[in-house]
Amino acid sequence: MKYLKFFFIGILFGIILSKSEAISWFRIYEMFKFQSFHMYGLIATAVTISMFFIYLFKKEVIKDYQGNTILIKNKEKGYIRTLAGGFIFGLGWALAGACPGPIFVMIGYSVFPILIVLVGAILGTFIYGILSNILPK
Repeated sequence: MKYLKFFFIGILFGIILSKSEAISWFRIYEMFKFQSFHMYGLIATAVTISMFFIYLFKKEVIKDYQGNTILIKNKEKGYIRTLAGGFIFGLGWALAGACPGPIFVMIGYSVFPILIVLVGAILGTFIYGILSNILPK
């Protein structure tokens, strides 16, 4: 019962992705061809909201669901892995027409070919977990 709020947050997230057209292959196609600002505006909004929440986490205004302080560690500078990961993520996004969040919304909309992308995302995560110790830092 105590996890029910996370279920509703997930539903709200799905509604927002759907209504903002973030699950639209056409909108993603426009973005990668630099024909529309729509997706860039969504991404900029998400980054701005995330920055605000990170600030609140660091000021200990927001705590986790158990009342504990959320600690955010400063990460090492890893430009090679950031660029490589961003390239792989962007390539997958462009080829599949979906990033990980909208995959589940698309399944809810009965876009069942996206299940292939979901399997690929899970497989990629599994392979990363195996190779993470030997990848560049």
